[in-house]
Amino acid sequence: MALYVHKYGGTSVGTVERIEAVADKLKKFKDDGHDLVVVLSAMSGETNRLIGLAQQINKQPDPREMDVLVSTGEQVTIALLCMALARRGLPARSYTGAQVRITTDSMHGKARIQEIDTERMRADLDAGRIVVVAGFQGADATGNITTLGRGGSDTTGVALAAALKADECQIYTDVDGVYTTDPRVVDSARRLETITFEEMLEMASLGSKVLQIRSVEFAGKYKVPLRVLSSFTDGPGTLITTEEDNTVEKPVISGIAFNRDEAKLTIQGVPDVPGVASRILGPISAANIEVDMILQNISEDQKTDFTFSVHRNDFAKAEGILQQIMAELGARSVVGDNKIAKVSIVGVGMRSHAGVASKMFDALAKEGINIQMISTSEIKVSIVMAEKYLELAVRALHSAFDLDASDTVSEA
Repeated sequence: MALYVHKYGGTSVGTVERIEAVADKLKKFKDDGHDLVVVLSAMSGETNRLIGLAQQINKQPDPREMDVLVSTGEQVTIALLCMALARRGLPARSYTGAQVRITTDSMHGKARIQEIDTERMRADLDAGRIVVVAGFQGADATGNITTLGRGGSDTTGVALAAALKADECQIYTDVDGVYTTDPRVVDSARRLETITFEEMLEMASLGSKVLQIRSVEFAGKYKVPLRVLSSFTDGPGTLITTEEDNTVEKPVISGIAFNRDEAKLTIQGVPDVPGVASRILGPISAANIEVDMILQNISEDQKTDFTFSVHRNDFAKAEGILQQIMAELGARSVVGDNKIAKVSIVGVGMRSHAGVASKMFDALAKEGINIQMISTSEIKVSIVMAEKYLELAVRALHSAFDLDASDTVSEA
């Protein structure tokens, strides 16, 4: 007997028929003697519908009231699932985040979990019940409903698994695991049997949409075995673990992530003096704009071209800020490009293998792809290029690093 925490996303519970299918899946686990805690998202599209209703009344609604509103989506699915389980003779009990006592801070819309009371859940498990918990939500110390931000149900699932010391947290979604890259871009992309938390965190932060970043951070911190599986097909999925696979066949690169939502800005001809970077990025940061990659070129006349990338949604706002401070900095001009993309190769094998970056650059050069910016860490190399070359670059790199070879990863 094992204790499993299951999390089902919006597509997995998007209709009554799919909720019935989830109940059938849970019955198999229960029939095998396992204990179950189940975390559910709202039905696919429901959170967007609720946000749309709010914005018809107020374009900038009160954050507290927004949390009260959007938290209702999960209440529908947890109740319906418990009804479906009862019809199968499986006793179950549903809880909102506040009822199970998931205590968070008071940052409405992006709250962080501070404490989880496991008493009610353990009592239900001891009584043979399946515990069904609303994901994405909790309550602060004064009882106000809070939400954890987009994708927060993944975080709820991992947090409950950590608090209950579950044998495994299983994230059920519309894909059957973590792939070497997006199969919609590379037909030969393969599902990985295992990937480290470190690699998965990089993949998630660089554009892979399989798991929410905070959930991977949480799982890594508390060493919660995490598995990504499909709600619609049977299979082993992908296990995310602290253990690195040291087999001979282990590829240097585990996967390729990419992000189309990139833009870059350059403020040209800035005097090369101490503090200039702070004077440029300080106002950007004050406007709550996140900066990704940074590049600085110094010319012979001691002038600097300072380039940085931001999310494409922040491009116009960031460009306006640079235009405002250009004269103050003594800069010559501001130029921008919101038609760029970022591609990253990720793998813990890079720590022990030389020449990975040069192999990446060579593969791109053979396809005539110009690199505009480069960023590296111990286990990743990211480059920025023109967006029109994105899919060509991903396919070239997937082939160059043998990620589609059947002896490096499992069959999809």
